[in-house]
Amino acid sequence: MRGSDVELLVPVLLTIFVWWFATGAVLYLNGLPACTFRWSNGITGLIGLCGLFALHLTREDNTPTGAYTAFFGALAVWAWNEMSFLLGHITGSTREECPHDARGLRRFILAVQSIIYHELVILASAVAIAIVTWGATNRFGLYTFLVFWVMRLSTKFNIFLGVPNITVQFLPKHLAYLATYFAHRPMNLLFPFSVTLSTLAAARLTHLAIKAPDGGFESVGFAMVATLLVLGVLEHWFLVIPLPFGELWSWGMGAREGRVQPQHHKPDKIAIALPSAIVTPPVGPPIKTSRT
Repeated sequence: MRGSDVELLVPVLLTIFVWWFATGAVLYLNGLPACTFRWSNGITGLIGLCGLFALHLTREDNTPTGAYTAFFGALAVWAWNEMSFLLGHITGSTREECPHDARGLRRFILAVQSIIYHELVILASAVAIAIVTWGATNRFGLYTFLVFWVMRLSTKFNIFLGVPNITVQFLPKHLAYLATYFAHRPMNLLFPFSVTLSTLAAARLTHLAIKAPDGGFESVGFAMVATLLVLGVLEHWFLVIPLPFGELWSWGMGAREGRVQPQHHKPDKIAIALPSAIVTPPVGPPIKTSRT
């Protein structure tokens, strides 16, 4: 293997490891007793602020270290956004199950209301990062955050419209009502467009990483963002391919052992948003009915 290949492989493997580990860590913290949630949210909030400060410090840093720091800074901000949602601190204007007779536009509006505060906080975070990196040399932090956000939104829309592989194993009890807003279907019209456009974007970023100077600022930055986008595409495929991908994070479920899982929601399956976009747990038997 050439030295240039090794230099490009390092940011790729690091991104994959962080994606895997961060997902498991979120699952673990979310499975702890509710009395720990304020501590978890507070600590991740401080980490998020540190991440924003790191983005400010590295705005003109065009070294490989600057690219790594910007990536992790954006990850820190995203981690707080996701934890605040999964812990139930910032969700939406309603925490009720979707009415059985809700269809079409009404169902969509109710679904949006269930997560609207969280989405607005993500928007505010994106604006803050854009301001911090405005006109800067190093904007890989902004690119990283936007990949997280866009892929998460795409996954949410696909789950709302209907996908086959959605399970309840990773859903925290306090968010069980969200299960009633998603549909289980073999496929939806948005999915092919989501995967195709994301794959094309990932290919473009990969090309930029390869043609950049070996081991340099752009090589590292584009390699990490491209890898993150590829992982986002992979998570989309988790929604339709019937394989037990969730076993990758079984270690993160240890905190839930012996605890009662949510049972009151109607659908048998759901997927939840995790650090990058979404992770679908092991596929269970297909449900017989679905809400449309």
